[in-house]
Amino acid sequence: MYAYIKGMMTERNDQQIVVENSGIGYLINCPLGISAEIGGIGDNVTVYLYQSVKEDDISLYGFISRDQKEMFLKLITVSGIGPKVAHSICATLSAEQIAAAVMSGNIALLTSVKGLGKKSAEKIIVELKDKLKTQLGTAASVSVTPVAAAASGKGDTVVMQDAVGALVVLGYKDQEAAEAVSAAYEEGIGLEDLIRKALKLAAGKKFS
Repeated sequence: MYAYIKGMMTERNDQQIVVENSGIGYLINCPLGISAEIGGIGDNVTVYLYQSVKEDDISLYGFISRDQKEMFLKLITVSGIGPKVAHSICATLSAEQIAAAVMSGNIALLTSVKGLGKKSAEKIIVELKDKLKTQLGTAASVSVTPVAAAASGKGDTVVMQDAVGALVVLGYKDQEAAEAVSAAYEEGIGLEDLIRKALKLAAGKKFS
């Protein structure tokens, strides 16, 4: 399993890129919505990878960041959501937008992705929230978990609790998610912006 690749981007089209490393060109599924953020032709780039292995196909899917890849990995655990659809979602919406949509039940945002219908969007929200509840060890809502409650000692508790849940959906441990959200919170901040700020704080601690 590949984690990432560093090399020169030598080719790009609407759906794929080629990254050359040590004289080998790696063909990576990477729509413009993602590859445009990674870099341009001739640039030295870092692409986070997921390898899909099927009986008749082995494919690489590329991502701009660990968080984006983590969201993709969560999406493909949803029944009926395969790598191509999950990749399309990640190419259209940022990781924080998807996480916010899951936590707030924003079906309209998810269905803005081309080819993703209402039933699939509903399934994503329901199944990822169920997985979140399992991770946090409760069958009740995220808002009653001890960690989320600790994070919500100030400000808008609903927004903070949803942001904690979003970071857990993205693969962060509940404690580090709570600490990042608490540090990132400021009065009047919206859910998506809070998730984005908290992600930067959490990623800095996790990967520095």
